[in-house]
Amino acid sequence: MAALLVVGGSQPSGATAAVQPAAERSSPNPRHDGSAKPTVVLVHGAFADASGWSAVIRRLQARGYPVLAPANPLRGLTSDSEYLETVLATIPGPIVLVGHSYGGAVITNAAKDNSNVIGLVYIAAFALDEGESVEQASALAGGSNDLLAHIIGRPFGSGPTDVDAYIDPAYFHELFAQDLPTRLTDVMAVSQRPAALLTLGEPSGPPAWEDIPSWYLVAKNDHTIPPVAERFMAERAGAHTTEIRSSHVAMISHPGVVVSMIRDAAH
Repeated sequence: MAALLVVGGSQPSGATAAVQPAAERSSPNPRHDGSAKPTVVLVHGAFADASGWSAVIRRLQARGYPVLAPANPLRGLTSDSEYLETVLATIPGPIVLVGHSYGGAVITNAAKDNSNVIGLVYIAAFALDEGESVEQASALAGGSNDLLAHIIGRPFGSGPTDVDAYIDPAYFHELFAQDLPTRLTDVMAVSQRPAALLTLGEPSGPPAWEDIPSWYLVAKNDHTIPPVAERFMAERAGAHTTEIRSSHVAMISHPGVVVSMIRDAAH
């Protein structure tokens, strides 16, 4: 069963109780001896890019953490995971691997059998099981939403599956980031990075969360991944779980909570 940590207090609007400072928390990471700060690798998901981690990056750097936020290719789960594996192979020492949305599916595969990865942090993300797809995981525990009804497809090649998926800009604010100002989401909507449509149905490999301690942030107001599905994945992974009232992009609307969880994983 996942350990439930309710957060809020001094955090941004939407959280529900206080978070302890990292130094005072229990459940230190058993894979890290604390001898050096791990490198934090931040993996974005579909309909976004690495700039969504900006507020998280600034806070981590201010605390002395090495940070890397590579571009997720968004071409297919197998190839995206293989790409991230090559990135991780260039990093010496311990790593805390953080994934948002589809980025969670990527870290779940890329971290398998990587002894340098000491913790996985899922931010409203897909913590898939073996053989499971993103599309299937969205329906876990009876989850449903209107996302697929508002996807626009644009071809990028000649094959029948060479189609990029975008969220219709008219629905982007409500489906992806309803707790952010429209002046920001209007720009995000027209600059979104699409994912190849085939990423929805590609089955995942053996999950890294079977062997690596994990943390999960459930966004209770998420309109992109159903919150009931997020809770199911968090519990299945045995994750230390935090719930807040947030849209899908909790790393933008609640960066302090996200950084607190990453520090827990790094502790």
